[in-house]
Amino acid sequence: MLCGRFLLTDANYVMSKILALLIILSCAVLLSGQTATPAASTMVITHVTVIDVARGLLRPDMTVVVDGNRIAAVRKSAMVPHNAKVIDATGKFLIPGLWDMHAHSLTDNRYDYAFPLLIANGVTGIREMGSNLLPEKVNQVRQDVLDGILLGPRLGALTYQILDGPGTQVNTATAVTTPEEGRRFVRTYKQLGASFIKPYNLLSREVYLAIVDEAKRMKIPVEGHVPVSMTAEEVSDLGQLTIEHNFDVLVSSSTDEVALRKAERADPRRWGAIEAKAAATFDEQKTKHLFATFVRNGTWSCPTIIVYSPIIHLSDEDFFLNRSEMKYIPQSMRDRWHQTFEQIRQVSLDVDNRKRWQMRSQIVGMMHRAGVELIAGTDMGAGYVIPGFSMHDELQLMVEAGLSTLTVLQSATINAVKFLGKEKDLGTIERGKLADLVLLEGNPLDNIKNTRRIAAVVVNGRYLPKQTLQRLLDDVEARVKNNDLP
Repeated sequence: MLCGRFLLTDANYVMSKILALLIILSCAVLLSGQTATPAASTMVITHVTVIDVARGLLRPDMTVVVDGNRIAAVRKSAMVPHNAKVIDATGKFLIPGLWDMHAHSLTDNRYDYAFPLLIANGVTGIREMGSNLLPEKVNQVRQDVLDGILLGPRLGALTYQILDGPGTQVNTATAVTTPEEGRRFVRTYKQLGASFIKPYNLLSREVYLAIVDEAKRMKIPVEGHVPVSMTAEEVSDLGQLTIEHNFDVLVSSSTDEVALRKAERADPRRWGAIEAKAAATFDEQKTKHLFATFVRNGTWSCPTIIVYSPIIHLSDEDFFLNRSEMKYIPQSMRDRWHQTFEQIRQVSLDVDNRKRWQMRSQIVGMMHRAGVELIAGTDMGAGYVIPGFSMHDELQLMVEAGLSTLTVLQSATINAVKFLGKEKDLGTIERGKLADLVLLEGNPLDNIKNTRRIAAVVVNGRYLPKQTLQRLLDDVEARVKNNDLP
């Protein structure tokens, strides 16, 4: 039975399309063994080095007082409230909770195992980029996390199904065939509570333009891919707030741009090979012009470098299969990832994927130096992108792309929160902020790999020590072995 009823004509129209694509799902939120419990009333973390991510400063030997789910004090010495829970964090470092700003955690109810993996890895917030769940179910999951019924990361922003064009084969997308249909989706998503509209690869130019126009009228952001019918510069000029995965940047930067666009629009399935050719004809001056456009328009980038890692391991899938973290992934997901890997291999073996990988990394550093705002994300749910664990992989890849450890840490904390417009409540460790925190055994400003060395996570004021985090992981592993996950 559905949790509610659509009362608006537009909502009924869109729901009829969604129902044709989806299985009706119960709105009861189940996360076996992982329901949240109320936070302790007062907690005090003593002798900790607080990392000021805004300024890149270390504040040693600090006391952090958490009252309920908010930070009550951050100072050198603080009176410990009577009956408070005290954590001696001598030698440890405290950072704000990490944000994965490109996540697909809800599709097929995969949050059942994705949420524990994210929390165990210090990811306390996500931007949910599209799923195949009904809007009512998505909204219910978001609310249950906020209410403490469900242990999981904050859904700081979310959308429902992705808006794609005819012929879409993406199970999280719905096909939009006419401009008026696109406008209806925008209105309905806004009414239902979506934070943004996500356009995808196959949208026609006229439909995309209608979606953007309606989104401006409804005051809802557009964040997503660059359809092959458009260019990165065009969508930036039209006000699209993000360009995910740096789509179209390499083609826009090619000296052979006109021919490559023609080929891409003729067969969008070949975009990987076309992008490899663009990497081989890269023009730095064109890129500088494009990035200046992004800066002028306030267009953000979520690079998701990690999602492209399969292209440099096409002859060695065991590189992924042998990762110890694969034990947390259900067999059904592994099978889908293998199928996707084979599809990529079939269309990419005859191109220079090493050069493509290098250029994808290089442009991230160029973006930062040009002043483009960056947020860290993984595209978790995509092939061999493991919830939580791949967040740390992404941060490391961003450092390897030429960014400082501070810049990278900011992209997953204060920049993410700035993008979401939630600076008042999150992103830094200050009095009055919500207590989403990660306690580390090493300084991530010295080495970004130290974000993996997690001693404890604080989720909305609830303290989860290493032993509890390990139990979350052990529970997922056991359920995978028992085939007890979607």
